[in-house]
Amino acid sequence: MSITPASPRQTVQIRLPDGRAFDGPVGATIEQFMLAAAPFPGGRIMAALVNYKLRELSRPLTQDAELIPITTSDSDGMRIYRRSLSFLMIAAAHECFPDHHITVEHSLPFGGYYCEVNNGASFSTTDLARLDNRMRELVAADLPIQQVQVPLDEALSLFRNWQDMEKADLFAKRRKDYLTLYELNGVRDYFHGFMVPRTSYLDLFALRRYSKGFILQYPRRSDPTRLQPFEDEPRLAQVFQEYNSWLSIIGVPSVAALNRAISSGRSQEVVLIAEALHDRQLANIANQIADRRARVVLISGPTSAGKTTFSKRLAVQLMTHGLQPVAIGMDDYFINRELTPRDEKGNYDFETIAALDLPLFQTHLGQLLTGETIIQPRYNFHTGQREWGGSLNIGPEHVLLIEGIHGLNPLLVGDMPQRQVMYRIFISAFTQLNLDRHNRIPTTDTRLLRRIVRDAAHRGYSATDTIRRWPSVRRGEKRHIFPNQNNADLFFNSALVYELSVLKSLAEPLLLQVESGTLERVEANRLMAFLQWFDPLSLDYVPNDSILREFAGGSIMEAFKPWRIKTTTD
Repeated sequence: MSITPASPRQTVQIRLPDGRAFDGPVGATIEQFMLAAAPFPGGRIMAALVNYKLRELSRPLTQDAELIPITTSDSDGMRIYRRSLSFLMIAAAHECFPDHHITVEHSLPFGGYYCEVNNGASFSTTDLARLDNRMRELVAADLPIQQVQVPLDEALSLFRNWQDMEKADLFAKRRKDYLTLYELNGVRDYFHGFMVPRTSYLDLFALRRYSKGFILQYPRRSDPTRLQPFEDEPRLAQVFQEYNSWLSIIGVPSVAALNRAISSGRSQEVVLIAEALHDRQLANIANQIADRRARVVLISGPTSAGKTTFSKRLAVQLMTHGLQPVAIGMDDYFINRELTPRDEKGNYDFETIAALDLPLFQTHLGQLLTGETIIQPRYNFHTGQREWGGSLNIGPEHVLLIEGIHGLNPLLVGDMPQRQVMYRIFISAFTQLNLDRHNRIPTTDTRLLRRIVRDAAHRGYSATDTIRRWPSVRRGEKRHIFPNQNNADLFFNSALVYELSVLKSLAEPLLLQVESGTLERVEANRLMAFLQWFDPLSLDYVPNDSILREFAGGSIMEAFKPWRIKTTTD
């Protein structure tokens, strides 16, 4: 082997996962390489992993790199599309309606953001058509979306002139003397995350009037080439509106306001009011169950929604009405393992409702409600076989609480004549506290952080393990839980306005342990990036019966077993 002098290379080489390699001049952008290598399966390219670091398409390359395309079929890719589309809307609205400011309130399940105009105004059909037309003109013009670094004082002045006080307050304590903004057609704004390089990437959207505001519709990453049909979600909208009212009651409409409350000594007040609002919800639900004389309460919701603590706290409220809760374990009705359906990969699919013995469950439920005695099944997870426990019967003072992912699936109870005595609850963390009026915090991020903290404290899983499993968990939710959420009689919002300030100190050390150069580290970096804006709050402030304690530890409800069951010895 001989080593000889060489002239500096004038090219860089990128290598793709499919084995292809491309050479280009030093300083060529990732977008130029992606266009040369196109097409790719799975949707439009939004960004790329460069040596396992997420990078914008506009980034120039100065050295050889391994590139993994990120498309609209990927979670990071669709986040970039939604974020960029929001900026397109804001820039167009700034031209069309300079005296109005738009707030991106929350997302909708079919793919869209619910937005409102400031000062109680609303856009007419004509206004929305004008905004839509200007957005499409900007898309057709293929204008650049560029990063610009501006002095911090200049950025703060820009936000104040826009009456965007949430941003001004949030960045006022920034240590660096500059801020990186995005610019589109002369409009500058801050966005938490990357953008597409040009407006021509943003041609798939729709605007629709809704409630007091309007919907900015975008595609779902499960089907990124088209918009989904509009689905009205009045109860979900009501949950978010109610939470907005809570934020006003507590006096923390934004992250900056929450940070001020913590720094000014109002932490205990914020926590107590937030928990009292949960108590009020629980009391109202118990009142409805008692007034309806419901005999069966079916509870469902996605992972890390707080279902366990919710069920126990609801049981306490029911006991104040003289009712005695009885827990029925849905998992005990699994069929024997060898009979369990398999998924597309040939693995046992324990999440499908076909993994339950529905005829036995429905028979037992009907017998209990008519005063008969049943022999309870017990599923042995070690052997994968059904065993039998003690007998069970209930009286008129008992309420059956049944919690599980299929709790709201109509197939669970079928056409039982006793359906009129059932009450259905959907629970999730519907976060409405956003960084500012243009940067929202997804509800799924709150649940993911809850799960990372809980898995580390109670299950021995690292943050890497939890992040790696998260896409599979989300697929199961979308398949088995969310399609049935509208069968609920009531939605319970388990989000707590202060919880991310508590989870920050618990999650960050776990996220820092995720190994660099991995896909899981990309997600960990994203979570840490938005947690940086929250001031920490000690876990000591959190009551020991809080839903948050289910994840952070120290819950008094963990050992609390209120179930009053008339049963023989197993």
